[in-house]
Amino acid sequence: MTGKRAVVRTETTAAIIRHARRQLETRGAANISLREIARDLDMASSAIYRYFESRDQLLTVLIIDAYSRLGAAIEDADTACDRDDLIGRWTAIALAFRDWALTNQADYGLVFGTPVPGYEAPEDTNAAGMRYTNVVVQLVADATARGCTSAIEPPKTKGLVSEYRNVKKAIGVNAPDATLLAGLSAWAAVFGAINLEIFGHVDIVYTDPGVHFAALVDMLGRQVVGLT
Repeated sequence: MTGKRAVVRTETTAAIIRHARRQLETRGAANISLREIARDLDMASSAIYRYFESRDQLLTVLIIDAYSRLGAAIEDADTACDRDDLIGRWTAIALAFRDWALTNQADYGLVFGTPVPGYEAPEDTNAAGMRYTNVVVQLVADATARGCTSAIEPPKTKGLVSEYRNVKKAIGVNAPDATLLAGLSAWAAVFGAINLEIFGHVDIVYTDPGVHFAALVDMLGRQVVGLT
């Protein structure tokens, strides 16, 4: 498709996505309606299916976009740091994640919140969904290469060695089990702190959640992961 028709299709597709994002922000992902978007755009309800064959396809586009913007924010934060400043990189990554989540709460809820009933994310979302994780994985790899050692020892949990063998293969990092346990646990704690804040579970505890978050991130990086 070329010329004017291609331009019209591109513009209409962008308009549909904009309206879908408004619905996402005001009503949640489960309530996105192609028919209502068509009505808002003065389109016949059947015409919108020439652009998106289903609500699920539109959700997939929104998910990939959200993951891509999160990945870019975390990549940019990491790139801005000195490569040898591992604790600085860790801190920048975590703070960028929180900033993005607070600024894009509807997107955060879409990709990390309650699953949309009946929707199963296709493999198309995997590459975008790995971008932010890949930054953390590279940091763990760099920490291992520079001899950083975690302050913890991996427990003698049955099956841990074989499980982490699979993890190493999946993420492409040949780090000691203790480093993997420390890195994955620290990142999970970052997630948990952001989740509690985004979903309103710390309002009666902290007057400034950001202060606690910054202290948590620093503690995890230095004491758990062993970054310098």
